[in-house]
Amino acid sequence: MTMEVLGVLPPDFDDSSDVFTTRGGLLRRLWQYARSHPLFVFGSVIVLVSFFLAAFAPFVVPYNPVQANANAVLVAPSASHWFGTDNAGLDVFSRTLAATRIDVTVALVATLIALILGSVIGLLASFYEGVLGEIVMRTADVVQAFPLFVLAMIIVTTAGDSLVALVFVIAFLNTPIFIRLMRSQVLSMKHRSFIDAARVIGNRERVIAFRHVLWNCLEPGLIQASVTVGFAILLTAGLSFLGAGVQPPTAEWGSMISSGSNGLILGEWWPSVFPGIMMSVAILGFAIVGEGLQDLLIRGDDYGG
Repeated sequence: MTMEVLGVLPPDFDDSSDVFTTRGGLLRRLWQYARSHPLFVFGSVIVLVSFFLAAFAPFVVPYNPVQANANAVLVAPSASHWFGTDNAGLDVFSRTLAATRIDVTVALVATLIALILGSVIGLLASFYEGVLGEIVMRTADVVQAFPLFVLAMIIVTTAGDSLVALVFVIAFLNTPIFIRLMRSQVLSMKHRSFIDAARVIGNRERVIAFRHVLWNCLEPGLIQASVTVGFAILLTAGLSFLGAGVQPPTAEWGSMISSGSNGLILGEWWPSVFPGIMMSVAILGFAIVGEGLQDLLIRGDDYGG
């Protein structure tokens, strides 16, 4: 959404440089950027595959991810069980793919909530400066002062280990990041000439804040969101690894790594190694896409801007 669509243009505004100008313009930029950045294509493929598995993995895996086979306990990787089976007789390949639904969905929803809350709170705290802004920023400081993983364990243990609680805990811990990003953008944006022009023509402060300022300050948050998804996956798996997150027999990477870790010293490496690799690849994909979006949105003039 551009400032032209919103109805107010700064004097020096060039609509060809705005990544949100048209859908075709954005797709063209993505295509041109991808042609010269194969690593971005690699990361995008990982992200798309993660989305596909999050939606359809339980329906395409060869075995039921929660149905054990007592006759196939700790079977090494083979043609019938590509990633082997665990100590309960569950197919590791099926569970590794099915776990994408939990980890990626929790991470995406939590990041979306954090992005929305952080952007709105950061906008209000910086657009309406005063006591409210100070309270919000000092609260964010307090949250970020604690080690996030320790704080997450405390909150999850107190609130319960349900998926809903896990989502909101992760969202709560990541919200301060988006508050700070939005605040820094708004402080530099709200005194620009096109904002003053919006006031002159009679727009209310609320309209200016949410119609003109918010949409033109979202780029850093969108870039950060991709990286935050990867961190949220790691946090979800870490909590489950310690028994404070998703509980067995639900397929989840952290709990799978935890349940299979005892067998590593005995040479039974496959129940924990394959979920660990899958989780690492997913996090890597989101990190690569985040870096690519930073190039495209912030330094996008070289890619058709």
